[in-house]
Amino acid sequence: MSLPKDGVPANTHPSNLLTTGASVPPVDRIPLYEVYMRMSEELAKRSTCARLQVGTVVTDQRLENVLAIGYNGNARGLPNKCDSSVPGNCGCIHSEMNALVKAPGSQRDKVVFVSASPCVMCAKLIINSGVTHVFYRKAYRDPSGVEVLQQGGVVPVLYDRWVGEWRDPKGLPDGRGGRGKGEG
Repeated sequence: MSLPKDGVPANTHPSNLLTTGASVPPVDRIPLYEVYMRMSEELAKRSTCARLQVGTVVTDQRLENVLAIGYNGNARGLPNKCDSSVPGNCGCIHSEMNALVKAPGSQRDKVVFVSASPCVMCAKLIINSGVTHVFYRKAYRDPSGVEVLQQGGVVPVLYDRWVGEWRDPKGLPDGRGGRGKGEG
């Protein structure tokens, strides 16, 4: 049985697994998974959706290259606002769709980091786009998208283990950051 380097049992991504018998090293610097999760959260701040702001980062399997980014909002050239205030019918293009339409289609084994778990339609698009793992920070109001990912052979990972770590608790611009809880 393999052990996760980052301490997140659901994270079965190949770069995260230790071989059987190896001891888990201490996590003394921010995992790349957390870096990409935070990137998705920052991208969500660009969203123009009034109800839910979501951001997405698509990387290669080795987590070495960002292939595409996206956030939810209206189509290019249209007004930066929702078409409707009805939940589920706001007219915004979802962040996963905006990212995957820009990602190279020939690239297989992509990894997606999204600030909220995908809806059913985005989950289906993710499956057909050659994605192996979807890391998400918060669950969307309808869990069906995560279930569809599982049915389609994509590994969904709720990634919230490190959300409070490596953040500067005082907001100081010194660049040192912090491991949360006042640790430095």
